[in-house]
Amino acid sequence: MRLREAAEARPRDFSARFARRSHAIGRPVRRLEKRWTVATLALAAVALPAFAAPSGWDRFAIADASSEAGSLEPMPFEQAGASFPGSAFYYLDNTATAPRIGEGIRSDADDSVTGPRLGSGPVARPLYVDNSGVDRTRAQQCLAAAIYYEAASEPDAGQRAVAQVVLNRVAHPAYPKTVCGVVYQGSERSTGCQFSFACDGSLARRPMQLFWDRAMSVARQALAGYVYTPVGLATHYHTVQVHPYWADSLNYLGTIGAHRFYSFRGGAGSPATFRYAYLGGEPMAAPHRHDDSADSATAAQALDPLAVQRSFGLTTATATPAPAPTATPAYTAEVRERGGDAVYRAQSLPDAQGVRAEYANSGRWITQPGT
Repeated sequence: MRLREAAEARPRDFSARFARRSHAIGRPVRRLEKRWTVATLALAAVALPAFAAPSGWDRFAIADASSEAGSLEPMPFEQAGASFPGSAFYYLDNTATAPRIGEGIRSDADDSVTGPRLGSGPVARPLYVDNSGVDRTRAQQCLAAAIYYEAASEPDAGQRAVAQVVLNRVAHPAYPKTVCGVVYQGSERSTGCQFSFACDGSLARRPMQLFWDRAMSVARQALAGYVYTPVGLATHYHTVQVHPYWADSLNYLGTIGAHRFYSFRGGAGSPATFRYAYLGGEPMAAPHRHDDSADSATAAQALDPLAVQRSFGLTTATATPAPAPTATPAYTAEVRERGGDAVYRAQSLPDAQGVRAEYANSGRWITQPGT
């Protein structure tokens, strides 16, 4: 074995020489040259217009904060009339001053109320229904029902005004001395509920929880002594769609939301007449059972606001004077040409003179569309 190893020559280390084809190993020369050509053409396409431009290098200049700003043209969607019909859009007014932070923000507490005497006359005093147990629960339930069914969609001002009218009646000697008694007064009659929801079927609708909670909150505050001063000693109101027979004989105080508010004239509306002392004894928080005897002329007379004014010494001669100029709503020239306040009078409600034409068929089933 050793003799064979000695006979064979020991192999030398492997060595070789290779010729370089290019400095870009593995890349064809033609492809590299093609890429350089494309890059050169792209650079020329950008640079040549810049050199040829007569204005120099301004288009390459970075915006300078100290330079004078040019006029800004609004975008098409910011211009009035530039959007398709029915679309909602905002547009900028170049002539208007930019609003400050918080400007234009409104809340229910700031809702304006209109009228010749809102907040300028005598105001009510707090009425505290602090009795525990049944009285407070029933009073709160009845007042919340009046607020909800009479003014569920109204802002806070409208709901507080309705609550104040109820409490003003509780304090007035011509009306029941309890909250539930006032709210459901007249519900035992065929017609003549003092609050229409008590006998027009509204109570059959289940309240929406969100709006009911809101009405309950307003009721709790009113029964805890909160006084809504803009309506003063108002004891009556009606919606703007109707014109009751008694409206011209009471003091019109003003309009809040969808309701017009009134107070008594003469002794019936004197601050000394009201007694804001709650004695309790709330009846059931529900409409009264129907009573045929309540439909008598005597019972109806007791609920007539003009009869209440006369019972406190206001004679017929002074009960229906012409309304003061300041109490007349301000109509546009077009409305005055069409008849003024008479335009808003219609015919079809109990104890009212006329429903406006557009409201005459409210609540009726439409048998044929378009009629």
